[in-house]
Amino acid sequence: MKRILHLMSSLQANESYSIKLGRVIIEKIQEKYPESSLEELNLVDLEIPHLTPEVLRTFFIPNEELTQEERESLRLSNDLVKQLLAADIIVIGAPLYNFTIHTSLKAWIDHITRAGITFGYGENGPVGLVTGKKIYVAMTSGGIYSEGPGKANDFVVPFLKAFLGFLGMTDLTAIRAEGLKVPDVKEHAMEKAIESIIID
Repeated sequence: MKRILHLMSSLQANESYSIKLGRVIIEKIQEKYPESSLEELNLVDLEIPHLTPEVLRTFFIPNEELTQEERESLRLSNDLVKQLLAADIIVIGAPLYNFTIHTSLKAWIDHITRAGITFGYGENGPVGLVTGKKIYVAMTSGGIYSEGPGKANDFVVPFLKAFLGFLGMTDLTAIRAEGLKVPDVKEHAMEKAIESIIID
């Protein structure tokens, strides 16, 4: 049985193309792995707080030295890390906002980046500790960013590939629904994206 985690970071709720695309990806995963379980996490609704100096400091304090107040401040981060580690397949809805990911997804990233837990340091530098995961990124954009002049301004897929790879999640497939605001492209953008989905 595969455990699927669906992360959503769209401001558009049920009208969101990235959520719709993510759910089609999940349907195809479930067709291949019919006994799979699914957990969905709407990062926008969750309102994960941005890191504060106080919370960041607790990331580096040994567990046995934490005060009760510090343990409470770490609770959300610990829960998000536990959820990530339990998943086999992670589907990340990543609409492009101002050339990059939404702040809710960045906040999630900041809370799961934990030295000694999700990454460590070896003789040759950082080592990702989150391995054996399959990642699907459902990226949506009004313009076209996979090629042409817009490619230089895509800070979604390259960033997620670099960051998740840093944590050990190197098996990443990006599914793009792009040109959603471009005449003569938008009419078939979602259809083209769905047709491109291949589940490994």
